[in-house]
Amino acid sequence: MAKKILLLGSGELGKEFVIALKRLGHYVIATDSYNDAPAQQVADEREVIDMLDGASLDRIVAKHKPDIIVPEIEAIRTERFYEYEKQGYQVIPSARAANFTMNRKAIRDLAAKELGLRTAKYAYAKTKEEFDAAIKAIGFPCVVKPLMSSSGKGQSTVKTEADAAKAWEYGTTKGRGDLIEVIVEEFIPFESEITLLTITQRNGKTLFCPPIGHRQERGDYMESWQPAAISASQLRDAEEMAGKVTAALTGFGIWGVEFFLAKDGVYFSELSPRPHDTGMVTLALTQNLSEFELHARAVLGLPIPEITLEHAGASAVILAPDESKNIPEYMGIEEALTTAKTDIRIFGKPTTRKYRRMGVALAYDAVGTPTDTLRNRAKAAAEKVKVVLK
Repeated sequence: MAKKILLLGSGELGKEFVIALKRLGHYVIATDSYNDAPAQQVADEREVIDMLDGASLDRIVAKHKPDIIVPEIEAIRTERFYEYEKQGYQVIPSARAANFTMNRKAIRDLAAKELGLRTAKYAYAKTKEEFDAAIKAIGFPCVVKPLMSSSGKGQSTVKTEADAAKAWEYGTTKGRGDLIEVIVEEFIPFESEITLLTITQRNGKTLFCPPIGHRQERGDYMESWQPAAISASQLRDAEEMAGKVTAALTGFGIWGVEFFLAKDGVYFSELSPRPHDTGMVTLALTQNLSEFELHARAVLGLPIPEITLEHAGASAVILAPDESKNIPEYMGIEEALTTAKTDIRIFGKPTTRKYRRMGVALAYDAVGTPTDTLRNRAKAAAEKVKVVLK
């Protein structure tokens, strides 16, 4: 039977997830804080609410009576999910997972203190005095992040006292939600960082996608590639840690588990209980099933017999140059698509701001193709597409 799915958060990741659900014959209500968000454009119905307002959440759950509730962003009153589960609604991956992973404090303490996973040293701060003490305890360089944020918003690398003052202001004003608290982390001199997409199933074993490498600017994903270079021992360590933390959080779906690969081993970094932005590279035919198709199957309880690497691939983001309240236009797509084994996805966001992700360029080729070749191809395609503001 067709399921009714309430999607909370309707950005580009949600859009691809809705497409995967629709291909399997299901009904989706896409919710966001603004109208005409990307996933709303392909869903059956839409809702526009403040998801940090518990009463508004309660209202749309009661109105639609969904079979499944799928949170896709951090800025949600997630404590309401426990009540929804009591009422018989299925929350993805689970109310516990959604509550823990929407807040860096909960997930970091679970990973480091309860599960004993290897992480960077860290401290929390709610006031400027606590922040100054945390900086002194952790030392320079360090990384400052809001406890609730996404896409690198509010994140800073701090190397000096002057940096610290700016980081406190940025971290406490650019996070999501109404929580004013930051985490100060030891800077790990990593050689690379990866996302290990991890799939937990209702009736099957936990599966792992081939690791994805990625590069960030301003704390935000700029490009990703699959497979990432990683030793067999590093991959075993990462899979073991990802398996432990997802089992502790409980539930079904895809998880974006991030790790630092350093000379002295593998460090757990962060975790998202949903498709990951770096995983957009899986749209480049790298796997037998994209991360969105995997998430849809896991959410619906459908079998996933295996995950196989079909191609090597890379992605590169297409950014807006500035802010505009008008729907943008795009130039250069035709030129970008003249290169073989290259593709473009335009997200359909109705407004822009500087550095906002508006699309992604994809490149793929046979397994074994040099990563740099694919990264350069994807970046070249992305650079040809211009976001034209009106």
